[in-house]
Amino acid sequence: MAQLVAQTAAMQCSFGAAPAVLAVTIPGVTANKMTAANINDAIPTTNIPTFGMCSSLTNPATASATSAASGVLTPTPCLPVTVAWAPGSPTVTLRKAPALNNSSKCNCSYLGVISITYAGTTTVNVA
Repeated sequence: MAQLVAQTAAMQCSFGAAPAVLAVTIPGVTANKMTAANINDAIPTTNIPTFGMCSSLTNPATASATSAASGVLTPTPCLPVTVAWAPGSPTVTLRKAPALNNSSKCNCSYLGVISITYAGTTTVNVA
């Protein structure tokens, strides 16, 4: 069974250089004294901060820097471009949307896949 994701959950992007921490900015249900997240908690820089440097060549800044370096991959600062997490919990809703669980993924427009590496809570399970 998947774990409910809450404030301070750790995330990693497949093209990011560093982990990041999820910020849940809308109060609601809490789990272990942390605000629980739903699939809409995916707003760039509000919920999902930078992952340090981006190495995706579909990121125009990285592609340009790599081209300027004669094809040598040159990562540039990460600025995530995301939409909602998927799939979320099929049985639990929070703030009128599926609860976010640790098996959900969030895609970046630059082809990165963001995964939850620590749910922020270890005692609350959801489907």
